[in-house]
Amino acid sequence: MRLSVRWVFFLGFFLCALMLAIAGYFQFVENLEPCPLCILSRVAVLAIGGVFLVAALHNPKSWGIKVYALLGFVVTLIGIGITGRHVWLQSLPADQVPACGPGLNFMLDNFPLTETLELVFRGSGECAEVQWSFLGLTIPGWTLVAFLFLGVISLWQMGRTGGGAGKLT
Repeated sequence: MRLSVRWVFFLGFFLCALMLAIAGYFQFVENLEPCPLCILSRVAVLAIGGVFLVAALHNPKSWGIKVYALLGFVVTLIGIGITGRHVWLQSLPADQVPACGPGLNFMLDNFPLTETLELVFRGSGECAEVQWSFLGLTIPGWTLVAFLFLGVISLWQMGRTGGGAGKLT
């Protein structure tokens, strides 16, 4: 099957849009409140989706493909770091889970951004809580799988040379 560079970038964007729609469903329909790491994961998904959408609309050639793919890959690595930390927090034994801290809005209102990010990555009890799982993976676990897939898309796009078709294998 042959897909153009543009359509692969659209595929990545669609996956990001789907991820955000699912997150919205969990939050607004299932009433699962996102923890600070969930919110940061959403920001990373939004950023990757933005890169992929701009790339698809621009339909770059040659080095432009590599630039967009590299940007997408860098943001994907950030997302992998965020969700990896989240999965790790959820795997901790109950006696090692950090205490719950203030909410993200409170931290953003009262602390500098660097301190807020440090507190978020340190983790809190609410980030360790498992609210949903499917096939043994929690929401952060599935998000990590999606980030890995988005990373593969980015790497694959980096290996392409033109705006034409390439084999999807």
